[in-house]
Amino acid sequence: MSTIDLTAGNFEQTVLDNEIVFVDFWASWCGPCRNFAPVYEAAAEEHGDLVFGSVNTEEEQQLASAARVSSIPTLMAFKKGSLVFSQAGALPAPALAEVIAAVREFDVDAARAAES
Repeated sequence: MSTIDLTAGNFEQTVLDNEIVFVDFWASWCGPCRNFAPVYEAAAEEHGDLVFGSVNTEEEQQLASAARVSSIPTLMAFKKGSLVFSQAGALPAPALAEVIAAVREFDVDAARAAES
């Protein structure tokens, strides 16, 4: 599965309707974003059971602001509708693989219970 374009119109529903969603906030003028794009796309192809979305911060400035994205690229991961990972900076493929594995293993229900 390739990446999907996320906008203000489909972002929330995508996060809520899928168990795990990764989101890459990027811009066309950003060199590190362009370098990360093929790594992110390859991960999307490899992990077809997960949703990989991309937000063009130039076209979706309000969405990026609402997500508190202050530098790009920024990678976020949502599990069962909850933000479980957020980090600015391009990741090399092995680091992205580690993040994907960690998000898969993360027990969001236990974390929610601990917060209550």
